[in-house]
Amino acid sequence: MTLLQILILAIIQGAAELLPVSSSAHVIVAEKLMGLDPTAPAMTLLLVMLHTGTMFAVIFYFWKSWKENFFSSKEIFIDSVKLIAGATLITGVVGLTLKYLIEKLFMKDIPHAEIEQLFGNMNLIATSLAVVGMLILFAGIKNRSISDNESKLGLKESCIVGAVQGICLPFRGFSRSGATISAGLLLGISRIKIEAFSFALAVVLTPPIIVREVMRLLHEQHEVPATTTDLTQIFMPSLLGMVFSFAAGLLALKWLSNWLENGRWSFFGIYCLVASGVVFVLHQNGF
Repeated sequence: MTLLQILILAIIQGAAELLPVSSSAHVIVAEKLMGLDPTAPAMTLLLVMLHTGTMFAVIFYFWKSWKENFFSSKEIFIDSVKLIAGATLITGVVGLTLKYLIEKLFMKDIPHAEIEQLFGNMNLIATSLAVVGMLILFAGIKNRSISDNESKLGLKESCIVGAVQGICLPFRGFSRSGATISAGLLLGISRIKIEAFSFALAVVLTPPIIVREVMRLLHEQHEVPATTTDLTQIFMPSLLGMVFSFAAGLLALKWLSNWLENGRWSFFGIYCLVASGVVFVLHQNGF
């Protein structure tokens, strides 16, 4: 993998991770176009570093908003922790249940089946993009008539958003931010509040995912020791990739906030539907 390829993937990951267009779908398509294997251990290491960069971008961008909404008083902080913890718990239950069912029922004929083996499935990516695109489009259109003053975010609403987030986990192409923010909009939660809440969930969710990917990487490295040299060679460039994903992530968040708060959320849905068609056509032509 060249430095140019790493920088391209960093920019794509950093921007698409925080926009409701599915970073995984864009990164996987970009990797395939560049002749790279999305399931290779070296790619796992790179994506872990890129996810870390975007996580820091989220923290940096939303810190002021979080202090006002989650840390302004002891009571608000306790309530916020309950909402985030409840949503994250539901995410784990739904996500792990789906993972188990897919591996045991739909991948039962594959030895040592893991959900990650489906991450390069282009038909599944195209379908996921289409589904989340329709969800974003519907939520964007419906939310135009909802005033921010009518918003409410309680335990019930946060758990519903957490369940939607859990559904996203096993499916590459099903944008986490797109699905959770759309779910919040359909529940009548204000645009600003659901945006801050959705990305607060992302910061809580990202470290366990990073740890899981690192453990999977170390396991694969143990199984195939020959990958050690490749991982060593790519580690330092991956750090540079993390910096670029951080910068791209900040720009993406400004874009997302502007469109969400100005009633342009449905445009992201249209993009996902178009992207779904492109992925499907590419796959039909042997990609």
